[in-house]
Amino acid sequence: MFFNKYQKHLFYGGSGAYLIVYKLSLTIFSQKSRCMQYEKFDIDGYRQSMLPIIGNTPETKVFWDALDFAYRAHIDQRRRSGEPYIMHPCEVTRILATELDIRTPEILAAALLHDTVEDVDEVTTELLQEKFGPNVAAIVEGCTKVTHYAGDNQTFKKLVHRKIFSGAAAKLEVMLVKLADRLHNLRTLRSMPRNKKQKISDETLDIYAPLANILGLFDIKREMYNLALCHKFPRQSSKLNSHIDSLRNKPEILAIVQNVQEALDTSGIDASVSLRTKDLWAYYDIRNHILMQEIEKPQEFIILAGSRNACYQAMGVLNNIYPPSPRSIRDFIARPKPTGYQGLHVKPNINGNIYLFKIRTEEMARRARRGLVRDWANDSKVNSKFFEAIQEMFDILGSDDSVSYRDMIAASGRKEIYTYTPRGDLITLPVNSIVLDFAFRVHSAIGQTCIGAMIGKQKVGKDHKLSDGDMVKIIRQKEPVSFSQDIQALCQTPKARSELAKDFRLRREEISLLIGASVLHQELRRYGIPREILEKDEINDILSYFGVRSLQELQLALGEGRVRLHELVFEIRDCLYAGHTTFVQSTGILNRVDLSTLDPVVVKFSACCRPSPLDKGNIGLLSERGLSLHRKDCVQLQKINFQREDAVEVRWKLNQTLITKPQKIIALNTNRNRLLLMLAVAPEEMRLSELVHLGKTTTSGDWEVSFNVTDLYGIKKIIRHFSRSGLLYDFELES
Repeated sequence: MFFNKYQKHLFYGGSGAYLIVYKLSLTIFSQKSRCMQYEKFDIDGYRQSMLPIIGNTPETKVFWDALDFAYRAHIDQRRRSGEPYIMHPCEVTRILATELDIRTPEILAAALLHDTVEDVDEVTTELLQEKFGPNVAAIVEGCTKVTHYAGDNQTFKKLVHRKIFSGAAAKLEVMLVKLADRLHNLRTLRSMPRNKKQKISDETLDIYAPLANILGLFDIKREMYNLALCHKFPRQSSKLNSHIDSLRNKPEILAIVQNVQEALDTSGIDASVSLRTKDLWAYYDIRNHILMQEIEKPQEFIILAGSRNACYQAMGVLNNIYPPSPRSIRDFIARPKPTGYQGLHVKPNINGNIYLFKIRTEEMARRARRGLVRDWANDSKVNSKFFEAIQEMFDILGSDDSVSYRDMIAASGRKEIYTYTPRGDLITLPVNSIVLDFAFRVHSAIGQTCIGAMIGKQKVGKDHKLSDGDMVKIIRQKEPVSFSQDIQALCQTPKARSELAKDFRLRREEISLLIGASVLHQELRRYGIPREILEKDEINDILSYFGVRSLQELQLALGEGRVRLHELVFEIRDCLYAGHTTFVQSTGILNRVDLSTLDPVVVKFSACCRPSPLDKGNIGLLSERGLSLHRKDCVQLQKINFQREDAVEVRWKLNQTLITKPQKIIALNTNRNRLLLMLAVAPEEMRLSELVHLGKTTTSGDWEVSFNVTDLYGIKKIIRHFSRSGLLYDFELES
């Protein structure tokens, strides 16, 4: 059949065409042979291999039933390599059971079924719930991708990931299954085309490998990074692996191992020393997404002791032969990391090089590799602080689209620093974290009221960058702080960024609600429609039409520009005011809103025309990101094609608009005596703090006048005073 299809090419194409057809036939034969090689999946062999691990009891029946169900569901499906598809969920389950020590039957059953809803038309979440219970169905649903979406590919990817994060927030088991799923996909990636390899590798490096690190699953993290980097940088990784192999046999390194082992043996301590050379994962620069050729500490030493006491004894012997660097000893036995990691870390200086020694027992090493999974050991699930923190993180990642989940994961997955509360509690933070990260990590309420901290005897601001080993005492105020947007970029933890984003959103919504209510009432008055009409029961029909649940939500959407004002008024007229006469259609005059805030999160003063809140007639463009303010005569504003309902005239309540920041005014080319005389009779609202000469001579030139003022009305009086004095000046409000 195949050769008959290409018969014409054989007759007219000569030997070259024959060679092409011959190669094509070999390719097809090779693929068929591969499929024949994996003709059947040895389901009975898999049962026998899992039986000693899982057991066969009434509690494990859900696992064995799930195995039969998954086998039948995937019976006709094959992977790209030609293998029966059922091999994939079976291997994912084996990873969970043998490499992570997860023996909970429902979790393993969900792992077997994790692709059935997505890949098998006849299988639904409802069917799985009926057969295997709500827990299994919930885990599978959390692992199932978004299937029906007609938008762009980038948005689709975000929806897929946020759905997984939301599923993990409800059930952390979802992420364990996804990590095992991703690990097996990486192990079998060779059969994929290059573009698919690149996509999966990038996604692993950005999301899944850092998440494995956050969850404390360090073995899985290392393997994920190593496999993904090999596929993303095949040539570089090959050369780098050769370099890494050469490091393992350096005589000076092996001599250190021998010296420490001899000292331990001489002291009669039950401990063994080994060298661990870091793999590709350690050479990956997460921030710049590149594979470095060298790192500072490519090797570390592992001391496995027979007991907890032996760990401390081994550290004493090590310190005796190789004195530790100052402040380099970390006791994670007495104070374990949030992941449950225990061990002693010591960094001695040996021949001018700093090396890391990790001292722990075999049990500590085993528990460290399991991270979050320890909560499922032996079917005993413990809601530890670490467990709750991880759940909170996934809740943020799944629900809050105001911050990038990739940035948040990358920040959490970076190198850590160890800080402490005044009580001595360990707070682990990403490197470059600031005081505000620490405050939010302790508690949300502490972060919301944080204005600074005491580190030792030094008082620092909330944006101060913390160092390894800092003991931090948070300084608070009674009321929540209105943080600036600049500080969000400095924060490194997902919680701090998310809490700030939530605060910014609430502040914007408060003003948008005020604007929405104001413009609606003004527009109704222009049409002669009484405001009381909004209290009718029929308002629910209008709310339903615009897809909102309350009048307040409708006014919010109006203030954010998501609902068209004229369309809303027409619906109100036709539904709530039918049969009554209204005024003619509204003029082109903009609705007006009076504000009492200069919050930069809410009001954006455009750089193109530098509008002032003291001026009348400023125009604010509505958006979900706040008001974009322009002067009425702004050239750029004229170029924007906006409708009347997209904008408002903005004025400020001068007496009610508080000024919290110090202000500066520059007096230009001014004689000192004249300036001092003018300042002597300045309004009482102007509280001078500093006068700085900016000129070349001591008597004339430019002067920087720093002052404090209570409200916007005070600013107006001060500016009017400078204007009447005849002095040239430059002033820009600090908001």
